[in-house]
Amino acid sequence: MKVREEEIKIDGRLIRIGRLDGDKYKFVDDPEVLLNGLRGSGTRIDLFTFMQRVSEPSPKFQYPMEMDNLAVLPVSTFDHWWTHQIGSNPRNRARQAERKGATVREVAFDEDLVQGIWEVYNECPIRQGTRFLHYGKDVGTVREMSATYLDSSIFVGVFLSNKLIGFAKLVADETWSQANLMHVVSMVGHKEKAPTNALIAQAVRSCAARGIRYLVYQNYSYGNKTGDGLSRFKEVNGFRRIDLPRYYVPLTLLGGAALRLGLHKKLATYVPEPMLDKLRELRSAWYSRKFQTVTDAL
Repeated sequence: MKVREEEIKIDGRLIRIGRLDGDKYKFVDDPEVLLNGLRGSGTRIDLFTFMQRVSEPSPKFQYPMEMDNLAVLPVSTFDHWWTHQIGSNPRNRARQAERKGATVREVAFDEDLVQGIWEVYNECPIRQGTRFLHYGKDVGTVREMSATYLDSSIFVGVFLSNKLIGFAKLVADETWSQANLMHVVSMVGHKEKAPTNALIAQAVRSCAARGIRYLVYQNYSYGNKTGDGLSRFKEVNGFRRIDLPRYYVPLTLLGGAALRLGLHKKLATYVPEPMLDKLRELRSAWYSRKFQTVTDAL
């Protein structure tokens, strides 16, 4: 739905939670105007949630809030990141793609890029021990999902003999002061070239060239989940956890009750981390068996 020129996404059936379509990429500068629009929209939304920009870590508003987190890399110049914010290992990994004949560069959004993204998505059904949600999508669907926020997007690709083997999509906020890595995906079959490291390096270079002060790599941690391979990858590449206010504004009596009872949180939030770790292991083993034929071919 659209309210006050803002696209709103609504999740949930019993408790309907609204947020900007582009939450973490787009931000609410005048929440009361938007909230009044939501109240008068005729669509039931029990809670509306939004968070602040990285440049505004202190709470600005009086609405109910909890702390959320992002993985943030402060950007000044590429040379500063290269020499002061990362160590020798990620520097060597970032060079590895070029050493093995690959190139990395910004790329325009066109049909060649869409075809390359489709091939990357459909290489492997499992990533990081779980089912990859974009595997099996057709070219039209990939084109539609990749074309979001084009006026504020930067695409970066890693190429081997003109074939895309990995890509990143950065989406800048309205002020172009921070950019969020919406997608960073590389082909598993070319992992020895460390294409993801090359993509991060080019993302930093692209931000520095535009004066973008913060590069965001989604959340640093999720729920009760502690360190894992992805969070360690973010850390060695210079990303640090920054906690930011996330507001939850009740718009109905049900929304107020849900907030007081903690029903706005995912069920996994209340499961002990050791149990979640075991469940992730079981899930990974199940997916590996289910898709063994495909993964063995890579």
